[in-house]
Amino acid sequence: MIIEPRTRGFICTTAHPMGCAENVKAQIGYIKSKGQNEGPKKVLVIGASTGFGLASRITSAFGSNASTIGVFFEKPPSEGRTASTGWYNTAAFETEAHKEGLYAKSINGDAFSNEIKEKTLELIKADLGKIDMVVYSLASPVRTHPETGVRYKSTLKPIGSSYTNKTVDFHTGEVKDITIAPAEGDDISNTVTVMGGEDWQLWINALQKADLLSENFKTVAYSYIGPKLTEPVYRKGTIGMAKDHLEETAFTITDSLKSINGKAYISVNKALVTQSSSAIPVIPLYISLLYKIMKKEGIHEGCIEQIHRLYKERLFLDVVPTDDKGRIRIDDWEMRADVQEQVAKLWQEATTENLSAIGDLEGYRTDFFNLFGFHVEGVDYLKDTNEIVAIPGLKE
Repeated sequence: MIIEPRTRGFICTTAHPMGCAENVKAQIGYIKSKGQNEGPKKVLVIGASTGFGLASRITSAFGSNASTIGVFFEKPPSEGRTASTGWYNTAAFETEAHKEGLYAKSINGDAFSNEIKEKTLELIKADLGKIDMVVYSLASPVRTHPETGVRYKSTLKPIGSSYTNKTVDFHTGEVKDITIAPAEGDDISNTVTVMGGEDWQLWINALQKADLLSENFKTVAYSYIGPKLTEPVYRKGTIGMAKDHLEETAFTITDSLKSINGKAYISVNKALVTQSSSAIPVIPLYISLLYKIMKKEGIHEGCIEQIHRLYKERLFLDVVPTDDKGRIRIDDWEMRADVQEQVAKLWQEATTENLSAIGDLEGYRTDFFNLFGFHVEGVDYLKDTNEIVAIPGLKE
């Protein structure tokens, strides 16, 4: 079939298998160009199919020859309907990994569920024995609690009062004001239940109880802080409360891992175009301005560059550098004072008419469509493409 992008708001409902494969190959090529690094050897990535999770799996496998198991919840293809992006990404990753003799298997299902946890534990036990690292990179708007069966939904809302600021419709380039109503009722607690640290801790508890964690085990989860500009709707909003809980959970997990000299880390990463960030009001305009500045300064990074730097310059040093709250900071270039001063200045100036000149809206759009395998250089989108693609190491 001829596969074209079909957008609905901040998501694309189609994905291109060849474009996704080229994206994955480019990330693998980047890691291989950097040579081998100190890193993990047996890795579980929870949320492994897109964004930082996929980059972590690629960096582990091709940067330190790690055996990897990926857990994700993706839609398979069917006749006349494409799979979701993460399905095609994983198929491409595993194909390339297997070519180089690397162990790579995957489990597709609800990572919040006890069933998928148990299935993953059985696979680790059968194939790897013990693992030395878990990457937790889930980004889901809903969670069904494994014990109660109650379904919780997260929200993106400020706390205390409404928030009004600029945003951009990145499809049309229109800059306009948006007002977001404050959290009410159970919005905060529901968001913490979905996006906080409880599930991360449940995974580590289950793995430890089954004696599947190696001595000196590491686990890392990803977070974001961002600038003052986005604080009301992000870090001081409902999602920020969930991030606070996630970050606090790192200390709880570390305490539970003392017997194996294990450690849990939070890595605070840079703002990037992801399926999650595209859904957050104000963030697309902020990223458009940020990209312009960071590219001009020569310090722009995508997911794969971020995770490579995390592994090489932070996570696997003898002493892991952290901030005063124990967090690894890979957002350091984004949060440089000179960068943020320039963003704040451009923010005041940004209009529909001038954004294409003072920001990098085209770069934002390209990155957005790249997420789904579109607008990728070297791909013939007029070519008839088979939408049915299998994941070689998918555990049924």
